[in-house]
Amino acid sequence: MLIEINTEFIKLDSALKYSGIAENGAHAKEIILEGLVTVNGEKELRRGRKLYKGDKFKIFDEEYEIG
Repeated sequence: MLIEINTEFIKLDSALKYSGIAENGAHAKEIILEGLVTVNGEKELRRGRKLYKGDKFKIFDEEYEIG
């Protein structure tokens, strides 16, 4: 699934909210801290991780690309 952004980057927690995976910021934080998210193939535990166009994150066997 493609997530279109009009800025230089989007933070991981915001991407989870924007895509509908997380209901709010607290929920996004929980998901990330549980180790359920990988960014470009590596487990990511930082909710403030900046995602740029071309980056991919995966959660629950679904892959999302920033575009």
